[in-house]
Amino acid sequence: MSAADKQEAPRPAHVTTGSSSTPKGRLIKTPKLIANGKRAFAWYLLSLIILGLDQWTKWLAETKLNFQDPVPVVEPFLNWTLAYNYGAAFSFLADAGGWQKWFFSGLALIMSVFLIGYLIKAPRQAKLLSVGLALVLGGAVGNLIDRLLHGHVIDFIHIHNADVWHYPIFNIADMSISIGVALIIIDMLFLEKKRSS
Repeated sequence: MSAADKQEAPRPAHVTTGSSSTPKGRLIKTPKLIANGKRAFAWYLLSLIILGLDQWTKWLAETKLNFQDPVPVVEPFLNWTLAYNYGAAFSFLADAGGWQKWFFSGLALIMSVFLIGYLIKAPRQAKLLSVGLALVLGGAVGNLIDRLLHGHVIDFIHIHNADVWHYPIFNIADMSISIGVALIIIDMLFLEKKRSS
């Protein structure tokens, strides 16, 4: 084979494209999803901030408020009202006789351990998901501490419309869990497919 023939001969497909049928320019590179790994500690820090804020505000409520004695903040919509929740959200199973304390404490502990592990494995690109998981973790641990120390969850945020409508009294941990779950759902519905496609 002459030098001219060698120059005109096409290069093997695998050298340029890795495929004999797909030109190099048409190959679609999908981004590789990398787990949070050690970066999960930044999300744990967010959880600790939520936990500290939750426990501090509950301490303030316990020391500054009288039980079931509303203190108007923004009338007629917001009061600080100290209340104790022996059940789950919206006082579910509050009158169950005491076993619910250990049941909900066990659930919160299992959920917290799961979230600690899942934050390490969550993709770095999924920042909204990681924020949501961290918020749920901080809130779950905050309410778990209440159940183990006091046998009930301390609530104090009371949203209402005069005497016409009252939302169940809640706390910072409850807010954190609710916002976190909303962020996780938004990620699942709108962002997860974009990351995997």
